[in-house]
Amino acid sequence: MNLTRAVAPDPYSLLPECASFAVKSPDVEDGRQIPREHVLAGGNRSLRLGWAGFPDATKGFAVTCFDPNAPTPSGFWHWLLLDIPAAVSGLEQNAGAPDVDLPAGAFQLHNDFGTVGYGGAAPPPGDRSHRYYFAAHALDVAQIGVDPDASPAAASFSLSFHTLARALTVPIYSR
Repeated sequence: MNLTRAVAPDPYSLLPECASFAVKSPDVEDGRQIPREHVLAGGNRSLRLGWAGFPDATKGFAVTCFDPNAPTPSGFWHWLLLDIPAAVSGLEQNAGAPDVDLPAGAFQLHNDFGTVGYGGAAPPPGDRSHRYYFAAHALDVAQIGVDPDASPAAASFSLSFHTLARALTVPIYSR
């Protein structure tokens, strides 16, 4: 039995193309190690994020974090924050906490850990570096049309039909 795994593709390269815009975080850089305060076994605090340059037609946003390198056929969802109003252009650190006050109308889904809100990086010990795709999705609707009990896969499916533009930052983490 071959236990070597191929590197998973960029998950967004598998979707229809869309416009892009910019998302930045003072907490991480693309391709660089996520600081311990943002990983599950550390502080488990979601990143500060800010975005700009999205289409004028944007009616709302969603923010997600996905690890395509997880040892599952479907990757691993770490965070899904939906129905963010169009007037919001960023999130404070720890906005992914389950008890935080979110922008009016916004809500968080259960992640693949089974908890509501942000679940930080937690690759298996000794596994290679995992990539964490933090995405801001500019949407053509104010509400994505899923309820708070939706699965991450169902929400992602709905997002793919309403995304006008997408912004990514992709830090890594390994133990």
